[in-house]
Amino acid sequence: MPWQKVKSILKKSLSESVFALWIDPIHGIQSEDALLELICPDQFFASWVAEHYLSLIQEGLALCGHGGMAVRCAMRPGNGRAAALLSHDATEQLRLPCVPEQQQGTIRTLHPRYTFDEFMVGDSNALAHSACSALAGGDTSLGRCLYIEAGTGLGKSHLTHAVAHHVVSHSPSVRLQYLTAQQLTSEMVRAIKHNAMEQFKEKFQKQCDMLLIEDVQALSGRVKTQAELADAFDILMESGKSIVLTGGMAPREIPNIDEGIRSRFSSGLVTSINSPDLHTRVIILKRKALNKDLALSDELIIYLAENIRGDVRQLESAVIGLKAKSCLLKTPPDLAMAKEVVRNLVGHQVELSAEAVRDFVARQFKVAVSDMRSKSRKKSITFPRQVAMYLARKHTELALGDIGGAFNRDHSTVVHSVRVITEAVNRNGSVRGQLEHLSEKLDKELR
Repeated sequence: MPWQKVKSILKKSLSESVFALWIDPIHGIQSEDALLELICPDQFFASWVAEHYLSLIQEGLALCGHGGMAVRCAMRPGNGRAAALLSHDATEQLRLPCVPEQQQGTIRTLHPRYTFDEFMVGDSNALAHSACSALAGGDTSLGRCLYIEAGTGLGKSHLTHAVAHHVVSHSPSVRLQYLTAQQLTSEMVRAIKHNAMEQFKEKFQKQCDMLLIEDVQALSGRVKTQAELADAFDILMESGKSIVLTGGMAPREIPNIDEGIRSRFSSGLVTSINSPDLHTRVIILKRKALNKDLALSDELIIYLAENIRGDVRQLESAVIGLKAKSCLLKTPPDLAMAKEVVRNLVGHQVELSAEAVRDFVARQFKVAVSDMRSKSRKKSITFPRQVAMYLARKHTELALGDIGGAFNRDHSTVVHSVRVITEAVNRNGSVRGQLEHLSEKLDKELR
């Protein structure tokens, strides 16, 4: 039976949770006219499969030697619309078994590949990943409120989608609300216009077990939305519900926001996702290449990982670019292709050295480079030296010994300096602001 062979192929290429939710429940029937009919639980299920997995199913058929077979999605008989074929003009959307009705909108907005299985964990995102995994599984040992701060393309949306996927597949009776801050504001405006604020309050205060809101910095200046969210926040927390928030900046940095809502954002675990390190970028590239069925040598993967240090989307763009060029030229990816892809993505990027960082910091603090390399223990010299070592560690992939060499020190001094500055950043807002400013200026001047 072709469908069983296709399922075996899909089981290897899809995550376990996605396969169990969207592929395993399908029953395949082969008719005599070279047609594979996929019988799905209901209309919504059939629509989702047709939109998101039909191409993968057809690729699987081709691998099994049935490339010419047509595929059609149908609903399972016995639900009042027996054997009714999927219709684009249907007016009613059916629900998946055991899933609350209001959750269907959430399911439709989730990216099928944004699951925990597809999330590549590294030092830059380990805490955020662990906290999301815990909350999704009902473990509240880290608290019931989580705030994730991250820049664009670093994985905060992936994690929130993963939480929603896990809840839908493992705890379908949990009432989940997932939306962006902008969508929350728009929904509230519509409720005000239609005199439906009671229904709005009911939805987010009483008919919700887990609330996920993305890009909360968009609430800046929106006083009414902040007030409604604060009320919902209090009720949900008092009721033992869970809340996951994401933002492009830390709660303390969001402008034009009420101090009460800022305090609520910071009431639980606040964690951040930083740019992936070299090891994590290698892992991400390998997974992206596997998903695109693209064979990349270790040499090419290392080259891409060393030269693309931006967000995860840039890494995925590099893989897509190599796939396109390889298909167009009908040749395997090589270093020349990789260099062209990197040049198109990041342009000509200057490789930072420890000496360059040292000299930059010396200029900012008006300290002589010779003093930075001296044995002096004066605070006016020690602090800039430690800052320079910290920034060199953060902005380069150099070994500790190589960084220390630029300051006439060994690797243990670099380790100590990084620890001292990290503690100062966590403890002192002034130092934290100073380091953030220097980091931005360093990238602007030397990159």
